[in-house]
Amino acid sequence: MGDQVQQSVAHSSGHGRGTWLPGPAASLYLARALRDFGDGFVAVLLVIYLAELGLDAFQIGIVATAALLGSALLTLGAGLVGHRFGPRPLLVLASALMVATGLALAAAQSYAVLLLIACIGTINPTAGSVSIFVPLEHAVLADLASDRQRTRMFATYSLTGALAAACGALAAGSPDLLVTLGWTRLAALQAMFVLYAVLGVAGGLLYLGIPMGTAAAASHTPPAPLGPSRRIVWRLAALFSVDAFAGGFAVQALVALWLFQRFDLSLAAAAVFFFWAGLLTAGSYPVAAWLAGRIGLINTMVFTHIPASLCLILAALAPTLEFALALLLMRAALTQMDVPARSSYVMAVVTPPERAAAASITSVPRSLAAALSPALAGAMFAAGHLAWPFVICGVLKIGYDLALLWSFRQLKPPEERVTTSF
Repeated sequence: MGDQVQQSVAHSSGHGRGTWLPGPAASLYLARALRDFGDGFVAVLLVIYLAELGLDAFQIGIVATAALLGSALLTLGAGLVGHRFGPRPLLVLASALMVATGLALAAAQSYAVLLLIACIGTINPTAGSVSIFVPLEHAVLADLASDRQRTRMFATYSLTGALAAACGALAAGSPDLLVTLGWTRLAALQAMFVLYAVLGVAGGLLYLGIPMGTAAAASHTPPAPLGPSRRIVWRLAALFSVDAFAGGFAVQALVALWLFQRFDLSLAAAAVFFFWAGLLTAGSYPVAAWLAGRIGLINTMVFTHIPASLCLILAALAPTLEFALALLLMRAALTQMDVPARSSYVMAVVTPPERAAAASITSVPRSLAAALSPALAGAMFAAGHLAWPFVICGVLKIGYDLALLWSFRQLKPPEERVTTSF
């Protein structure tokens, strides 16, 4: 099935499109890179921009919350209607929404308007993976790949996004450069949101490189977004939510706070540490694809996650800064290796028409669950229990890994049903 789709895509990529467009997979990677580059600098600049407009801390928090909830609802909606319209028109429409969001933010002045834009726009204050684009892109990517190529393509997709987001975070310093050239601070910040809109235009053009019928292999529109794979998807969503809730106890901001309070680490040293941690994480994605080809997707998810969780627990109890940083770097090299394996597995165990809905339903609850635990971790920090959030995170994640292995060890993707090496 995957090979047939890939052949049809290869044929369509040379006909019916302008020759200026890259192939479908390259279009998707480039569009993801542009979008994550924009999300990277927006996540840094949004709070500064809102403060420059006169919003107080409470109002900024409300805008950020509205943006997160709005993004989750848009993501869920895209997944639920993706089986009816196909991903290409919805991705182009989402790009148009990205353009409108950037331009509206650059022009908005009042709190009410900013709140409305946050609710219905594409702004993501966390630069995370919950986005209206994600379930649609996952469905396209799965249909473009053969079974044996799928995990490697998801690893490339994740790597592209991670590197682009890092570059976007660096670009967040551009307004300071514009100020030195005579711009006002507000105008410099507004220019960045105009750039965000321009990236949306470029992304929309790239999505035209995706064939119309890529994700609709069936000859008729199914009556519901989820059909025969409904139970599988909801079980995975429940397990993934436990993982995300656990991860919320050790988000990057909390790790930084722990390093500052526990070891009095300087800001400059912390920046260097998180830079190297980010590089290790990005480099782990292609390694995950290689490993999955040898031990399987579920095994890759579980047996890279458990050592990462053990590293976190040991780091929480580490007596010296050097030991703690070494363990955290080891964790950074392992903890995200499940991302391409997880995305590939979800796409492999559902039917093609269900892919957009499956990607949406397994990602949105993750984000909602992850939003709950940082506040609990912050309360533990305030009470002086600095190690407990990381210990709880590690224990819950190990429990999730064992439950995932027990529940899905027999449900193998197509490429693993003939032979397995583990």
